[in-house]
Amino acid sequence: MPMSDENTPKKDEPIAEEKAESTPKRKWVFSTKVVVLVAFASFAAALLGLGLLTNIFERKQEARNPFFRVVELTDDTHDPAVWGKNFPMQYDSYLRTVDQVRTRFGGSESIQRTPSKADPRSVVAQSRLEEDPRLKTMWDGYAFAVDFREERGHAYMLEDQTFTERQLVTQQPGTCINCHASAYGAYKKLGDGDIVKGFHELNKLPYQEARKEVTHPVTCIDCHDSQTMALRITRPAFMEGIKLVKALEGKADYDVNRDATRQEMRSYVCGQCHVEYYFKGPEKTLTYPWHKGLKVENMLEYYDEVKHKDWVHAQTGAEALKAQHPEFEMYNQGIHARAGVSCADCHMPYEREGAMKVSSHHVRSPLLSINTSCQTCHKASEDELKFRVETIQQRTYDLRGLAMDALVQLINDIKAARESGVGDGMLAAARDNQRKAQFYLDFVEAENSMGFHAPAEAARILAESINFTRMGQTALRDAKIAAPRTVAMLR
Repeated sequence: MPMSDENTPKKDEPIAEEKAESTPKRKWVFSTKVVVLVAFASFAAALLGLGLLTNIFERKQEARNPFFRVVELTDDTHDPAVWGKNFPMQYDSYLRTVDQVRTRFGGSESIQRTPSKADPRSVVAQSRLEEDPRLKTMWDGYAFAVDFREERGHAYMLEDQTFTERQLVTQQPGTCINCHASAYGAYKKLGDGDIVKGFHELNKLPYQEARKEVTHPVTCIDCHDSQTMALRITRPAFMEGIKLVKALEGKADYDVNRDATRQEMRSYVCGQCHVEYYFKGPEKTLTYPWHKGLKVENMLEYYDEVKHKDWVHAQTGAEALKAQHPEFEMYNQGIHARAGVSCADCHMPYEREGAMKVSSHHVRSPLLSINTSCQTCHKASEDELKFRVETIQQRTYDLRGLAMDALVQLINDIKAARESGVGDGMLAAARDNQRKAQFYLDFVEAENSMGFHAPAEAARILAESINFTRMGQTALRDAKIAAPRTVAMLR
């Protein structure tokens, strides 16, 4: 048997040439599949990328064009429903200001009532006078002692002002319209296009006459330029008031619509109405008492200087002052203002609608939208943030109660002294301290954050109110001691 050659192919073994030919063929087939798969993947990625780029482009265009001009808006477009055709998302949230939701220390609940010819409302807010009868004592002799209810949303601001029982006991001036209605159109009409002139003409009118000049509560035209949508100030009282404040800061000839930043405007448009004010002179001109500053003592000093009083207290004869919703002034004493946070940042937080970021026009307590109002800055849970807020408010409320009790005691003491024959001259110091104590207390009472806008400032004001009450009682004691001596000397 011949020896086998190792180079001789075994039976059924393919020859070398066949081996050499088969390996590249299989590689070619594999490579083709890979190329096809890569090509397909690339094509798919390209399609995905194209879709993504298209989506990004569309979103960028959407962001660049935040509204579609469905209707032409002018400076005479007062109806918010017309603005809503171009700004449906903002308008939809504006309509939700009809909501009545009560937070622990604010907001309103729906109270059913039987409509009448004099008052067609079927729903009102809860009475603050029923919740705290001490308010009647504080405001005795003034219309607020007759009717004072929790504030409702912007949707009700004109309706509630028109039908308040205060209208039945006093002749309110047209001045009230400035903050309870969309007044810009009335300014233009009454002033023949000059809003400052129209503002003065509106103030002079009796309330019922001024009411005929307006149709809507505050609307888009009161805060926005109809062509650019830029924020603007339309209330001459604020224009003048903020000019006084800026002058105190060394900024002469300040024009708010020219000089304010956009972020400042996000607070200033709110400050047009959420402020302390009084009716100046026989013309009842709406005036913000900011001539000496924005603190409560600055305003009291101004009122004392111009000898202003809102009414004479029925029980004591004191020349009393009624504070009015000074949210803007209190906010300016707080940490949020110093940090550059605006009113709108918390009460009108940004919301996402697709690619667009819009301010909610459902103006309400931040406690009802903690996620968008608070958690954009504060990295804590909703429960923790709510607890912090309500703790501040509870402490303010407790201190308010102490100040209220003290004031009521002073009023009762002055009343008793008056009835016992103590003369006006000897009661002057006690009455002056009542005026101060009452205004300080009312400044926190009328301010709608229950101290949260400026916790330390609210506590300081209430503490000083209690001190004024103490000084009033001391003056009254001294008057009682002096009274018999005076009688004896006259004898």
